[in-house]
Amino acid sequence: MTTEEHPLPPFLPEDATTLFLGSFTPRRKRWSMEFFYPNWLNDFWRIMGLIFEGDAHLLEEPGEKRFAQERVVAFCREHHLALFDTATCVCRVKDNASDAFLQIVKPTDVAALLTSMPRCRQVVTTGGKAGEELLPQTDALQVPAVGESVLCHIGSHTIRWWRMPSTSRAYPMKLEQKAAYYKKLFE
Repeated sequence: MTTEEHPLPPFLPEDATTLFLGSFTPRRKRWSMEFFYPNWLNDFWRIMGLIFEGDAHLLEEPGEKRFAQERVVAFCREHHLALFDTATCVCRVKDNASDAFLQIVKPTDVAALLTSMPRCRQVVTTGGKAGEELLPQTDALQVPAVGESVLCHIGSHTIRWWRMPSTSRAYPMKLEQKAAYYKKLFE
């Protein structure tokens, strides 16, 4: 098994108020764009479209099986969203995107990410593995339940940490149900 360094730099607009953390990006062959949540079969961008505009297809390229990267990036800037993952280096036990077969070699220093975003007030882990990886960097006693949050410290930052359901289609929940969970972040 070989190790993999994260292929993308963190997306951290200075005025971001929400930081989304997945576990790690899928292999490049699964990408439909050069940005976070690039897998066409991942519903993260459909959920965002539903929440903000009532349109699950808002950030898709019409007639193609890919997301519209320029619109996605502009959308993130408009809504003050930052993105990265809880690992900067991993080892894949199997050749797939499943978190179950992902060994974290080097976790992300989330406190360092937060330092570059003074307005960030909430961190969102988008799945179980991401939550498990973030927990040791916090003073929280446990990972919040799905759809719940805790106020905690990450380094010197006081932050609201939300645990949301995975946006992978492998996670057994309908798109509209996932969107209802994620909508809580912006109410």
